Amino acid sequence: MITWLIALPLIALVATAITVQMRRHPRGGLRLMKLLNLALLVGGGALVIVAATTSPATAATLAAPAPSYSGQALMGAAIAVAGSSIGAAIAVAYTGSAALAAISERPELFGRAMVFVGLAEGIAIYGLVVAIILIGKV
Repeated sequence: MITWLIALPLIALVATAITVQMRRHPRGGLRLMKLLNLALLVGGGALVIVAATTSPATAATLAAPAPSYSGQALMGAAIAVAGSSIGAAIAVAYTGSAALAAISERPELFGRAMVFVGLAEGIAIYGLVVAIILIGKV
């Protein structure tokens, strides 16, 4: 929680600087955004490597022995949620636009079209269920 309180003003400052830079110099703003995205990618990769290679703290192991796969299970849960959410977003984008096109031509197809959009959203729910199962094993 304290990390967010410290990082939130910094994120707002960077977002404001990028907005100002994009309005004044569009090319420079794009370069700044590319550098910021690269820095975030490298930082995220470093966090994944640290999470994959560290072991539980000694105080936690003395209090209650944790299984050795706890970090990997949490990373697997995060990957399951992220992957299923991205897949559901892509599926809803395609099925939603096709459903709107079909409904605009034939309004009586509303029920059928929404079923397909709902099935596409179900992908995200499956990822969430897998994540809950993985976290429950930790």
